[in-house]
Amino acid sequence: MAFCNSCGATLSDGAKFCNKCGATTGATAPAVSPGSPVPPPPTGAPAAAQTTGGGSSALKIVLIIVAVVVVLGILAIASVGFFAYRIAKTAKVSQNGDKVKVETPFGSVEANKDPEQAAKDLGVDIYPGAKVQTNGAVSTTFGGVHTVAATFESDDSVDKVCTFYKSKFPNAMAISSTQDHCGIVSNSPPNMVTINVDAHGGGSRFQISTVMKKTTSSN
Repeated sequence: MAFCNSCGATLSDGAKFCNKCGATTGATAPAVSPGSPVPPPPTGAPAAAQTTGGGSSALKIVLIIVAVVVVLGILAIASVGFFAYRIAKTAKVSQNGDKVKVETPFGSVEANKDPEQAAKDLGVDIYPGAKVQTNGAVSTTFGGVHTVAATFESDDSVDKVCTFYKSKFPNAMAISSTQDHCGIVSNSPPNMVTINVDAHGGGSRFQISTVMKKTTSSN
Protein backbone atom coordinates (compact mmCIF):
# COMPACT_ATOMS: atom_id res chain seq x y z
CA MET A 1 0.00 0.00 0.00
CA ALA A 2 1.27 3.51 -0.92
CA PHE A 3 0.79 6.91 0.79
CA CYS A 4 0.85 10.43 -0.64
CA ASN A 5 4.08 12.25 0.17
CA SER A 6 2.24 15.57 0.51
CA CYS A 7 -0.79 14.83 2.64
CA GLY A 8 -0.30 11.20 3.77
CA ALA A 9 -3.54 9.97 2.17
CA THR A 10 -3.75 6.36 1.12
CA LEU A 11 -3.12 5.82 -2.63
CA SER A 12 -4.47 3.08 -4.83
CA ASP A 13 -2.01 0.86 -6.64
CA GLY A 14 -0.66 2.44 -9.82
CA ALA A 15 -2.16 5.90 -9.15
CA LYS A 16 -0.18 8.78 -10.61
CA PHE A 17 -2.01 11.54 -8.66
CA CYS A 18 -3.29 11.79 -5.10
CA ASN A 19 -7.12 11.64 -4.93
CA LYS A 20 -7.11 14.05 -1.99
CA CYS A 21 -4.55 16.80 -2.75
CA GLY A 22 -3.78 16.09 -6.43
CA ALA A 23 -0.04 15.86 -5.96
CA THR A 24 1.91 13.56 -8.26
CA THR A 25 2.87 10.28 -6.74
CA GLY A 26 6.00 9.62 -8.91
CA ALA A 27 4.70 6.18 -9.97
CA THR A 28 6.00 4.85 -13.34
CA ALA A 29 4.28 2.68 -15.92
CA PRO A 30 4.40 -1.01 -15.08
CA ALA A 31 7.33 -2.83 -16.65
CA VAL A 32 6.65 -5.72 -18.98
CA SER A 33 7.11 -8.95 -17.12
CA PRO A 34 9.35 -11.64 -18.59
CA GLY A 35 6.33 -13.81 -19.31
CA SER A 36 4.40 -11.17 -21.25
CA PRO A 37 3.75 -11.92 -24.94
CA VAL A 38 6.00 -10.16 -27.47
CA PRO A 39 4.02 -7.83 -29.75
CA PRO A 40 3.75 -9.06 -33.37
CA PRO A 41 6.04 -7.50 -36.03
CA PRO A 42 4.66 -4.90 -38.42
CA THR A 43 2.26 -6.30 -40.96
CA GLY A 44 4.46 -5.13 -43.86
CA ALA A 45 7.47 -7.29 -42.88
CA PRO A 46 6.15 -10.72 -44.04
CA ALA A 47 5.11 -9.27 -47.39
CA ALA A 48 8.60 -7.90 -47.97
CA ALA A 49 10.14 -11.23 -47.06
CA GLN A 50 7.75 -13.07 -49.43
CA THR A 51 8.57 -10.65 -52.27
CA THR A 52 12.30 -11.18 -51.81
CA GLY A 53 11.89 -14.95 -51.79
CA GLY A 54 9.76 -14.91 -54.97
CA GLY A 55 12.33 -12.82 -56.87
CA SER A 56 15.09 -15.21 -55.87
CA SER A 57 13.11 -18.22 -57.14
CA ALA A 58 12.41 -16.53 -60.49
CA LEU A 59 16.11 -15.72 -60.90
CA LYS A 60 17.04 -19.34 -60.25
CA ILE A 61 14.59 -20.54 -62.92
CA VAL A 62 16.00 -18.10 -65.48
CA LEU A 63 19.56 -19.20 -64.72
CA ILE A 64 18.58 -22.87 -65.08
CA ILE A 65 16.97 -22.20 -68.48
CA VAL A 66 20.03 -20.31 -69.69
CA ALA A 67 22.31 -23.12 -68.54
CA VAL A 68 20.20 -25.73 -70.38
CA VAL A 69 20.27 -23.68 -73.61
CA VAL A 70 24.05 -23.28 -73.39
CA VAL A 71 24.56 -27.01 -72.81
CA LEU A 72 22.31 -27.92 -75.77
CA GLY A 73 24.22 -25.47 -77.99
CA ILE A 74 27.55 -27.01 -77.00
CA LEU A 75 26.22 -30.51 -77.70
CA ALA A 76 24.92 -29.43 -81.13
CA ILE A 77 28.27 -27.87 -82.09
CA ALA A 78 30.11 -30.95 -80.90
CA SER A 79 27.82 -33.22 -82.96
CA VAL A 80 28.34 -31.18 -86.14
CA GLY A 81 32.08 -31.11 -85.59
CA PHE A 82 32.20 -34.87 -85.04
CA PHE A 83 30.09 -35.45 -88.17
CA ALA A 84 32.38 -33.22 -90.28
CA TYR A 85 35.43 -34.93 -88.82
CA ARG A 86 34.11 -38.36 -89.81
CA ILE A 87 33.44 -37.19 -93.37
CA ALA A 88 36.84 -35.54 -93.68
CA LYS A 89 38.56 -38.64 -92.29
CA THR A 90 36.84 -41.10 -94.62
CA ALA A 91 36.77 -38.90 -97.77
CA LYS A 92 39.26 -39.71 -100.51
CA VAL A 93 40.35 -37.10 -103.06
CA SER A 94 42.08 -37.98 -106.30
CA GLN A 95 43.06 -35.71 -109.19
CA ASN A 96 44.04 -36.43 -112.75
CA GLY A 97 44.72 -33.26 -114.69
CA ASP A 98 41.53 -31.15 -114.63
CA LYS A 99 39.51 -34.06 -113.23
CA VAL A 100 38.95 -34.21 -109.47
CA LYS A 101 37.11 -37.02 -107.69
CA VAL A 102 35.99 -36.98 -104.05
CA GLU A 103 34.64 -40.18 -102.50
CA THR A 104 32.55 -39.86 -99.30
CA PRO A 105 30.37 -42.27 -97.28
CA PHE A 106 27.35 -40.71 -99.01
CA GLY A 107 28.59 -41.06 -102.57
CA SER A 108 31.23 -39.73 -104.90
CA VAL A 109 31.64 -36.35 -106.55
CA GLU A 110 33.55 -35.93 -109.78
CA ALA A 111 34.48 -32.55 -111.21
CA ASN A 112 36.05 -31.71 -114.53
CA LYS A 113 37.15 -28.15 -115.30
CA ASP A 114 38.15 -28.89 -118.89
CA PRO A 115 36.02 -26.39 -120.89
CA GLU A 116 36.16 -28.36 -124.14
CA GLN A 117 35.09 -31.56 -122.41
CA ALA A 118 32.32 -29.75 -120.51
CA ALA A 119 31.02 -28.34 -123.80
CA LYS A 120 30.91 -31.88 -125.23
CA ASP A 121 29.15 -33.24 -122.13
CA LEU A 122 26.36 -30.65 -122.32
CA GLY A 123 24.43 -32.65 -124.89
CA VAL A 124 23.30 -29.34 -126.44
CA ASP A 125 24.28 -27.82 -129.77
CA ILE A 126 26.71 -24.94 -129.31
CA TYR A 127 25.89 -21.68 -131.08
CA PRO A 128 28.04 -21.45 -134.25
CA GLY A 129 31.23 -19.48 -133.68
CA ALA A 130 30.77 -19.25 -129.87
CA LYS A 131 33.88 -19.62 -127.74
CA VAL A 132 33.85 -21.53 -124.47
CA GLN A 133 35.28 -19.68 -121.47
CA THR A 134 38.07 -21.42 -119.57
CA ASN A 135 36.89 -20.26 -116.11
CA GLY A 136 33.21 -20.83 -116.80
CA ALA A 137 32.99 -24.60 -117.27
CA VAL A 138 32.41 -27.39 -114.76
CA SER A 139 31.21 -30.98 -114.87
CA THR A 140 30.18 -32.83 -111.69
CA THR A 141 28.74 -36.24 -110.89
CA PHE A 142 27.10 -37.19 -107.61
CA GLY A 143 25.43 -40.55 -107.33
CA GLY A 144 23.18 -40.90 -110.36
CA VAL A 145 23.02 -37.20 -111.21
CA HIS A 146 25.41 -35.58 -113.67
CA THR A 147 25.54 -31.79 -113.93
CA VAL A 148 27.41 -29.88 -116.61
CA ALA A 149 27.69 -26.10 -117.02
CA ALA A 150 29.67 -23.99 -119.44
CA THR A 151 29.86 -20.32 -120.38
CA PHE A 152 30.28 -19.09 -123.94
CA GLU A 153 30.78 -15.78 -125.71
CA SER A 154 29.64 -14.76 -129.18
CA ASP A 155 30.00 -11.69 -131.36
CA ASP A 156 26.32 -11.96 -132.30
CA SER A 157 23.48 -10.20 -130.49
CA VAL A 158 21.28 -11.63 -127.74
CA ASP A 159 18.36 -11.85 -130.16
CA LYS A 160 20.27 -14.02 -132.66
CA VAL A 161 21.54 -16.42 -129.99
CA CYS A 162 18.08 -16.70 -128.42
CA THR A 163 16.44 -17.37 -131.79
CA PHE A 164 18.92 -20.21 -132.36
CA TYR A 165 18.15 -21.91 -129.05
CA LYS A 166 14.41 -21.33 -129.23
CA SER A 167 14.43 -23.40 -132.42
CA LYS A 168 16.34 -26.14 -130.60
CA PHE A 169 13.82 -26.25 -127.73
CA PRO A 170 10.38 -25.50 -129.23
CA ASN A 171 8.63 -27.14 -126.25
CA ALA A 172 10.54 -25.28 -123.55
CA MET A 173 8.53 -24.87 -120.34
CA ALA A 174 9.71 -21.30 -119.75
CA ILE A 175 11.02 -18.61 -122.06
CA SER A 176 11.75 -15.03 -121.03
CA SER A 177 13.15 -12.46 -123.41
CA THR A 178 14.08 -8.78 -123.29
CA GLN A 179 16.40 -6.62 -125.33
CA ASP A 180 19.46 -7.52 -123.22
CA HIS A 181 18.48 -10.90 -121.76
CA CYS A 182 16.93 -14.20 -122.73
CA GLY A 183 16.19 -17.27 -120.61
CA ILE A 184 15.12 -20.75 -121.73
CA VAL A 185 14.27 -23.70 -119.48
CA SER A 186 13.54 -27.11 -120.97
CA ASN A 187 12.62 -30.12 -118.87
CA SER A 188 12.32 -32.69 -121.62
CA PRO A 189 13.30 -36.11 -120.19
CA PRO A 190 15.83 -37.32 -119.38
CA ASN A 191 17.67 -33.98 -119.13
CA MET A 192 16.86 -30.54 -117.77
CA VAL A 193 18.51 -27.73 -119.74
CA THR A 194 18.78 -24.08 -118.70
CA ILE A 195 20.11 -21.37 -121.03
CA ASN A 196 20.68 -17.74 -120.02
CA VAL A 197 21.84 -15.20 -122.57
CA ASP A 198 22.97 -11.67 -121.67
CA ALA A 199 24.37 -8.76 -123.65
CA HIS A 200 28.13 -8.49 -123.28
CA GLY A 201 30.19 -5.80 -124.95
CA GLY A 202 29.19 -5.66 -128.59
CA GLY A 203 27.95 -9.27 -128.57
CA SER A 204 26.54 -11.70 -126.02
CA ARG A 205 27.55 -14.10 -123.27
CA PHE A 206 25.47 -17.17 -122.48
CA GLN A 207 25.61 -20.01 -120.01
CA ILE A 208 24.23 -23.49 -120.60
CA SER A 209 23.67 -25.99 -117.79
CA THR A 210 22.40 -29.55 -118.11
CA VAL A 211 21.21 -31.85 -115.34
CA MET A 212 21.13 -35.54 -116.32
CA LYS A 213 19.53 -38.26 -114.28
CA LYS A 214 22.10 -40.83 -115.38
CA THR A 215 25.85 -40.51 -115.31
CA THR A 216 27.29 -39.69 -118.69
CA SER A 217 30.70 -41.08 -119.48
CA SER A 218 33.09 -38.65 -121.05
CA ASN A 219 35.44 -39.55 -123.88
